[in-house]
Amino acid sequence: MAEQFPAQAPPVRPQAEYISDVSQIMAVRARGTVPMALVHTYGCQQNVADGEKIKGQLEEMGFSFTDNEDEADLIIFNTCAVREHAEDRVFGNVGALKNVKRRNPSLIIALCGCMMEQEHVAERIRKSYPFVNLVFGTHVIHRLPELLFAAIAEGRRVFERGDDSADREIVEGLPVHRDGSTKAWLTVMYGCDNFCSYCVVPYVRGRERSRAPEAIFEEFKGLVDAGYKDITLLGQNVNSYGKHLDETVNFAGLLKKLDAVDGDYRIRFMTSHPKDATRELIDTIAQGRHISHHLHLPFQSGNNRVLKEMNRGYTREKYLALIEYAKEKIPDLSLTSDVIVGFPGETYEEFLDTVSLIRAVGFTSLYTFIYSPRVGNRAAKMPDPVPAKERSKWFAELCGVQEQIAASRCACMVGTVQRVLVEEQNEKTGLLSGRTDGNIIVDFSGDKEIVGSFADVKIISARNWILNGELI
Repeated sequence: MAEQFPAQAPPVRPQAEYISDVSQIMAVRARGTVPMALVHTYGCQQNVADGEKIKGQLEEMGFSFTDNEDEADLIIFNTCAVREHAEDRVFGNVGALKNVKRRNPSLIIALCGCMMEQEHVAERIRKSYPFVNLVFGTHVIHRLPELLFAAIAEGRRVFERGDDSADREIVEGLPVHRDGSTKAWLTVMYGCDNFCSYCVVPYVRGRERSRAPEAIFEEFKGLVDAGYKDITLLGQNVNSYGKHLDETVNFAGLLKKLDAVDGDYRIRFMTSHPKDATRELIDTIAQGRHISHHLHLPFQSGNNRVLKEMNRGYTREKYLALIEYAKEKIPDLSLTSDVIVGFPGETYEEFLDTVSLIRAVGFTSLYTFIYSPRVGNRAAKMPDPVPAKERSKWFAELCGVQEQIAASRCACMVGTVQRVLVEEQNEKTGLLSGRTDGNIIVDFSGDKEIVGSFADVKIISARNWILNGELI
């Protein structure tokens, strides 16, 4: 097979022509009545949103979707590069596709997402996984029809990471195949300018780029009109929204504009960076009609020296002051966060500062990770003397503290009435399950017909971070 790494010239033909060509080819090539695609997404909500755009384009090319590898004419893995464990899972699962390809030699295998923006990963795929047909990065999702045509019709192995600056622009109007009818993801900005020392996001997602507020508003209103009840605004750092736009608008202003849309829905957003979170943002949440009283505000460490080494741009004191203001303005606020345990050079005493911050804030839940080195960032080169076994002990200690806090917080909700968005019915138990405004899971008995709508539920008991209730 000929090989391209990377493509040098921008596309000449419009993507609509490639969509038509791929559709015609796959109509003949498909093993069933229609071509089938399996799209598996790893990682964050932004990846999920990207996966829905990938599916939207595939749908326009005539594909239907399957979860069965042996049924698929095309398999796409949309990858995550945030932690080593996620990368290891991808490589393991890609390796397993070799046998699937042996059973179905016409199968097209594609890898995309953040991992594929890393030179060393793409090179490993090129050399060690010759059965992979297509590799493309986060910046060229809009060129999927063209890239797929090259892999299928021209028989080339295609490696494209979008080095051209034109591929860093925001492309509006891509079709979206949403995976649900109740909850929706809406990207407001891409990339990150923060360069936290442990993170690869600015390297794989690029610098910050904000969508025009008019485009966001139109998509948001369309989601509300279509009946979506829980709409999450996405960005690597939503609080930086608008910095590079010609018009004067910040994230708080965008929230106000969206919140003014009439309808029965909730607005959530993630992720917020503490250094850019403002009192104006807190006031906007407090005054909003539809904005969830849930704030995900990653603090990562409770120790100032570690925060400085992480290049986070704030102190423990600044973070706690913002939290104090938020609790004052929004008494029922639910707070969640991200924490890294065992950052290079962190001592046990510094780790205990993180534990004390957790106790001081009283988070509803935490996303806690043991530090994972990433190729290409500053932290990967730092001295790292703490053994993995010791880090694991710290991790267990922190999780134990948070479990106690979560159990206490949930216990305090017993006897209250919560407005719950009913998301699904458990097939085994028959119970309905949904989330409160504060993003806490509630299980209760009820009729399946109310899935996808809001319901008032009285909380009757608590299980750590899950509530049991009864429908009112």
